Amino acid sequence: MKSAELSHKFFQCSNPKCALRIPVGRAAQTDQLRCPRCKSPLLPVPTPEDVLSTLSRSPEKTKPAFQLEALLDNIRSSFNVGAMFRTADGAGITHLYLSGLTPLPGNPRISKTALGAEFAVSWEYAPNGLRLAQSLKADGKLLWALETTPTAISLFEVQSLPQNQPLVLVVGNEVNGVDPAILELCDQTIFIPMSGYKHSLNVAVAFGIAVYHLAFALPVRLTVPPMGGKIQPQ
Repeated sequence: MKSAELSHKFFQCSNPKCALRIPVGRAAQTDQLRCPRCKSPLLPVPTPEDVLSTLSRSPEKTKPAFQLEALLDNIRSSFNVGAMFRTADGAGITHLYLSGLTPLPGNPRISKTALGAEFAVSWEYAPNGLRLAQSLKADGKLLWALETTPTAISLFEVQSLPQNQPLVLVVGNEVNGVDPAILELCDQTIFIPMSGYKHSLNVAVAFGIAVYHLAFALPVRLTVPPMGGKIQPQ
């Protein structure tokens, strides 16, 4: 593989006292590049073939064993929404529901953190998150809220997940959390344990931890007996 095949190259400042090393897009006019720190010329960095071959490897594509969706209600930060789109794409989330004041794709700040994932994950918007949640329940979907409440259980205490019933993870506002009326509709509330001074994580970080654990770390169980068969109680 040749360096021209990469989407970017690495350059290093020619000033040894600075030596800033940064990636530069392939489309840039590399003969005119200047260091953003000291303004000295940038020089291309040779890349060993073994490193290039490692960079060219794509991770194996995997899919969750069940249908996982998410409801993002009143997320205020466009950057958080973009990061959640990117996480949703990576975790195999099949659909995102956006509601309330949650920013929508097309916002340049979403694009900055989603990096194209907003075009890979299907989504829809509803102004009223409660009505949307009620509609999802009426469609037979399970709602699980990611929130700290007295009745919530740790994400890492969840034993198994449904196989033949779509699960929608509900994530709420960065400051006020999940709408209490939506919480009442949820079949389960889960939280991420905290060991430090703070009581919660950034919503996009918490979303990433939760969906990856749900998508890949837990066994799947049937929730409804298959046609003509029986399921032994757990």
